Amino acid sequence: MPHASMSLNPAFTVSPVHRRTFGSFVEHLGRCVYTGIHDPSHPTADEDGFRKDVIQLVQDLGVTTVRYPGGNFVSGYRWEDGIGPVEDRPARLDLAWHSTEPNTVGVDEFMRWCRKAGVEPMMAVNLGTRGVQEALDVLEYCNVESGTAWSDLRRANGTAEPHGVRMWCLGNEMDGPWQIGHKTADEYGRLAAETARAMRMVQPDLELVACGSSSSAMPTFGAWESTVLTEAYEFVDYVSAHAYYFEEDGDLASFLASAMNMDAFIDDVVATADAVRAARKLTKRINISFDEWNVWYQHAAPSVPPKDSWPVAPVLLEDHYNVADAVVVGNLLISLLRHSDRVHAASLAQLVNVIAPIMTEPGGRIWRQTTFHPFALTSRYAVGEVLHTELRTPTHETAKFGETPLVDGVATHDPESGAVAVFAVNRSLTEDMTLEVDLRAFEGLRVEEALTLANPDAYARATVDDDETLAPRPNTSAVLEGGTGRITLPPVSWTVLRLVRD
Repeated sequence: MPHASMSLNPAFTVSPVHRRTFGSFVEHLGRCVYTGIHDPSHPTADEDGFRKDVIQLVQDLGVTTVRYPGGNFVSGYRWEDGIGPVEDRPARLDLAWHSTEPNTVGVDEFMRWCRKAGVEPMMAVNLGTRGVQEALDVLEYCNVESGTAWSDLRRANGTAEPHGVRMWCLGNEMDGPWQIGHKTADEYGRLAAETARAMRMVQPDLELVACGSSSSAMPTFGAWESTVLTEAYEFVDYVSAHAYYFEEDGDLASFLASAMNMDAFIDDVVATADAVRAARKLTKRINISFDEWNVWYQHAAPSVPPKDSWPVAPVLLEDHYNVADAVVVGNLLISLLRHSDRVHAASLAQLVNVIAPIMTEPGGRIWRQTTFHPFALTSRYAVGEVLHTELRTPTHETAKFGETPLVDGVATHDPESGAVAVFAVNRSLTEDMTLEVDLRAFEGLRVEEALTLANPDAYARATVDDDETLAPRPNTSAVLEGGTGRITLPPVSWTVLRLVRD
């Protein structure tokens, strides 16, 4: 049986595990908000109309932050439409997704939902059709305690305490020609700098995210980051990165290696940011908020309703994920973790119904897609510090990436408990792989648990009637002998191996 090996040592670390790595994304798109998190007619709905069964699965998923309200939606959004008495709120045309936005859920409702779900809100401001003043207004509404027009209006609307939002995105994908209010890098960089400067006059300790490229395939990639950061470097903390992956033309082998693209994307953004830092002779480092990432079959599901229709909460982008998709999601998390020295936040896009790990029926059932499991288990068990991982593995040729490692993995170590977690994927389409893990630098470990997500049919999907069959199962091959852990990884699989101290 082919084998790979991994060497670990608690003295060689990459970075602490950032809990914000396990963020997600709620946009006013399709059924993410309405009949997703908010469904007043549902049997489990609470007094605010939020589905308690969704909140429970969000907590089971291990989500830590949620980005809101977009996404493309935010570039045409008037946030003040969504405050005050619901019956007085205007319905608006949402140009981004060709829908009607009723504004039933707005800032205050979302913040209440965050408190119930136990997640940190991450807000985006509209720098497409709006600008500095509107960003200051929503910041004042959310974060100033009292004594001003917007803060006192929040209190009058029923929320006495400030929402206390720390992390703010300065627009969304402003490099994209599809974006309402699309701008050149020079235009956006200046606007982002001025908005950030003004927001810090209100609250200096905000954490601000400048828009990076929507994709590493954008013609302006690299040059966009350089121009924007040259303008805004002193005033922001993060630059965003967005990436979506899907299987093309039946090329499963290349699809399973999607994390190689994410690795290169991150490395290029880091290099560009550091080049600006050096040229500007600055000291602080700009880190990455990878605040949109997922598997998304962009041509498989409708992206907007018909041109003569403006429905409320239409069925859009409801991808139905299979085992291979879940393996890729698990591998993308491996990439994010191994870059934890510079990727300090990330958001799986999106949370419910729209390219999501959680699916709902309006007024009805709820179920977990295959992609739910690697995210939930990684969030649960990636604790402490990310370890530097020396991985030796066989390779194979892929059409998209050339010579590609068959096994990929990362490990974390919790210095307090001594626990080690190894996360690994087998990208082979046909062969089992043995993974050997050198653990001699750790004392007193034993195998606590090993779980593997795999299926003889890599295209098998969970359903509303059965979301258990494709959940990860115990991997009984895991052993620890003489300081070496061994486990068999089936083809097209994602695995977590947990070792704890006796």
